[in-house]
Order: sequence, then structure tokens, then C-alpha cells
Amino acid sequence: MYNNEEEVLFQGGVMITETDLKGRITYVNRKFVDMSAYEKSELVGNVHSIMRHPDMPRCLFKNMWETLKTGETWKGYVKNLRKDGKYYWVVVYVSHKYDDMGTLVGYIAARKVPEHDTLEAIKKEYGEMLDAEQCIQDNEMMPTPTIQNIIGAEMGAVR
Repeated sequence: MYNNEEEVLFQGGVMITETDLKGRITYVNRKFVDMSAYEKSELVGNVHSIMRHPDMPRCLFKNMWETLKTGETWKGYVKNLRKDGKYYWVVVYVSHKYDDMGTLVGYIAARKVPEHDTLEAIKKEYGEMLDAEQCIQDNEMMPTPTIQNIIGAEMGAVR
């Protein structure tokens, strides 16, 4: 059960998680544990989608995996569902994690506070995507042009 009325504001810092290649959590920092309202033992070993809020268009996660397969870093705005049913918004950067031999072993995700104006535009766009069920009906893999423009402009600083 989730409470879509109770947002918990992320006050800053960086939330970090690491996952294996299948998206199972292998590491969480204290900030992530605190914001998620889960215990560390409930998160490590579980799939990251445990936190997926139903308001999130599924095609965005499909796009994330497709982007990561190309070797690129992925950036997106994510509404996460806490264990207590509340939610919070973050901007997420997902990059590759390699072992000492250069073999891809997983992914590292860093989350920060989203910019208010950008987040308002993202919320509107995500709502439209969900209302139209665009992701499923059109079998879209890419975010809409509006989201691509927002994220593309901000990714210049990441690359």
C-alpha cells in the first residue's frame, strides 16, 4: 500500500547503491537506507525494483537498461516508493562498475536532489505517459522528446 499524498523531501547529500548485473542490490549507503525506510538487511540481496513507485512509466526503466547495455551512463528522474508507503523524488545517475580485470560486474547509482522546475516538468510528462499508457501501447523504449531534451541538456555535464 502506498500513500501518494505523503512526499518525503530528500534534503541533500548523495544516496548510493550498487547492484549486480541483474539489478540485485549489493551495497547501500546510510543515506539510502534512511530515505527508503527499509533496513539494510531488507535491501541487500533484493532487486532494486522493490522501490519502484507505480507512478513511474515502465519504459523509462527499459530505456535505462538499453542505455547501460551500450556502455553509456544513464540519468533519469525517479519517484521511489518507501517501505512506509511514502515517496520521494531523486535524479539518478547510473554507471558501470568493473572489477580489477576490467570485467563489468554491476552498476553504481548515485542519487541527488532534483531541481524543482525540472521536476515539475518531469512530473507532468510522466503523468501524460501513464495516462496514455504510451509505454505499453506504443512499445516505446525511449522517453518522450520533452524528457530527452531535459535530460540531454543536463547530461552534458556528466559525460
